[in-house]
Formats: sequence, C-alpha cells, structure tokens
Amino acid sequence: MKEDIRSLTRGELSERIRLFGEKSFRADQIFDWLHKKSAEDFDTMLNVPKALRKALSTELMIYPVSKELVQISKKDGTRKYLFRLYDDNLIESVFMRYEHGNSVCVSSQVGCRMGCRFCASTTEGLVRNLTAGELLGQVYEIERDTGERVGNIVIMGAGEPLDNYDNVVRFIRLLCDEKGRRLSERSITLSTCGLPEGILRLREEGLAITLALSLHAPNDEKRKRLMPIANRYPIAEVLSACKAYYDQTGRRLTFEYSLVRGFNDSMEDAAELSSLLKGLNCHVNLIPVNPVRENGFSPPGREEVLAFQNKLEKNHINVTIRRELGRDIDGACGQLRRRVLKESKA
Repeated sequence: MKEDIRSLTRGELSERIRLFGEKSFRADQIFDWLHKKSAEDFDTMLNVPKALRKALSTELMIYPVSKELVQISKKDGTRKYLFRLYDDNLIESVFMRYEHGNSVCVSSQVGCRMGCRFCASTTEGLVRNLTAGELLGQVYEIERDTGERVGNIVIMGAGEPLDNYDNVVRFIRLLCDEKGRRLSERSITLSTCGLPEGILRLREEGLAITLALSLHAPNDEKRKRLMPIANRYPIAEVLSACKAYYDQTGRRLTFEYSLVRGFNDSMEDAAELSSLLKGLNCHVNLIPVNPVRENGFSPPGREEVLAFQNKLEKNHINVTIRRELGRDIDGACGQLRRRVLKESKA
C-alpha cells in the first residue's frame, strides 16, 4: 500500500524529495499544491517536473476523500457530508456557519470503540483510524464544495481523537503549518471522552488548541451509565489531567454536557455540576441531546434547558447553550453513516 503524501510533514517531504535527487524547493512547491491548492492528483502540479511527478506516484498517493452525499439543513444551512474513502469506508463531517466564521467538525476514526450511549457513531464499533491526510481531506473537500474558507476546526465527529493520537496531532500541525493553510491553533478544538494519558501527553505538545471534555454527568455513577470509559477512569482522574493541561497551556477548558430528559437535567444535577467545576477556568457547553432511536434518549424542553443554564450561572459557572444545528439532516455524530449502512444491507 502506498504512503499517504498528504500526511507527510514538510520536513519528511523534503527528505523524500532529496532521495529522488531533486532540489529542496520542489518540496515547498508540492506542499503548496497539497495544502493550499488542495490538489487531488499529481498531474495538476504543472510547475513540478513530469519525471518527479511520475516518481512520486510510484511510491506515494493522494488518498481520496470523495463526496458521497450532502444533506443541507433548510433551517440553518448546516451541511452534513458523507465521504467515501479509498477502501469504501464511509465517514461524516459537518459544515456550520457562525457569526465568527465557518466551522467544520471532522471525524478522526471510521466508527468508534468508546461506546457512549448517546452517540450513534459507536453503534458499529471501530473499523480503523483515519490518517492525517484523510482528516485534512475532509476540510479541503468541504472548502472545495462550498467555495468558502473554513476558519475553525472541531475534532468532535465520529471517533475518539486521543485514540488516534499520532494522526490527529500530525493533522493539527499540518493544518497550521506556515507554508500550508496557516490556521491558528487557537481556532482548533479537540473533544475527548476523557483519556487521561492522552490528555497529559497532549499538554506536552506545545499546542495552543482548546481541550474539550465530554463530561455529560455530574458524578461517576451517572457518567458510567452514559459512557463506558467512566468505568476505567473516574471523573476525579480525568479532571486532574484537564487541570494539568490548563496549567501547562493556559487554555481555558471546555466541558460538554449533553442534557438528557429525566436523567441529568435536574436542578440537583446542576448544583452538583457547579460544585464539581468550582474554581476551574472553564466553560460549559450545554447540548440538548440529539435523539437516537436505539437508546431512547430525548432532550429536555427549552424551559428546562434555560433553568439548568440559569442554575449554573448563579453558581458562577460560564455556560452557553449550543445552537441546535442540523437537527433536520441527521445532525448528530454517526446518524447519517449509520442510516446509509443500514440501507445498503437491506
């Protein structure tokens, strides 16, 4: 199997070009084609000698991330993408427009093995990790399709980013490379279900990205019922790693909290959550859960969500309610892929 050229750093690409007997500036030309012009094949690189293009194609490949299906919300214009990979696996990405710019939520794995009960992407299990190039391909294809620049990246789609650590960190560095897209690290959010070793490793990378923890419950008992990973890592251990990340990076922490009607949305839950997060430089993102037929979860009403927010604010916790984008287009992680896979098997 050929190597994924989009996953190579500039240094690695320069070394490969040197082995081909070419001058180093050719690496910058190729890197520009890959990451600024979003080239899909070597033949489009017209300022690169034909012989070099041929040599590259013998060992390397630009693996396709091909648009299979796009659903566009009639409510807010959110676009849900289903992409087909070289091996016919399917992944999802979401394009969202905000006042502060365009955001893309990318997947980091085909499927997921974390088993969170509120997430549709885990129902088929983990198939494989995505390469850094396949992560980049989601962003590049969405920009190509919309004709709009993406200014913010959320690694919050299907998969657990810290379970695909090396490829995800490589993706971030490539996306922010000064001779590539030059995206600001501060415009990138990585969302994890809570793998302490990965969080502690990430704090040493020197990245200025935002760390978001999928918390979803104010105590271990309830969290275990939603997230199997909580049976291995108690909240105290995960929060300790998050605090260490903040101490090292100075980046405010984000805690995601999916509100499930009748389960974690009471005033007692809000009070317990406030106590848990007291003193942390953090922000809570309340997310009325997306209904997933298999688990029977439903979101609380608008009044209950606002009451939960108000309780947190009275306890001096920074909190917002996430805009409910894409509810009419299988907006939650894994919903579109799961539906298409089920239809293909029918």
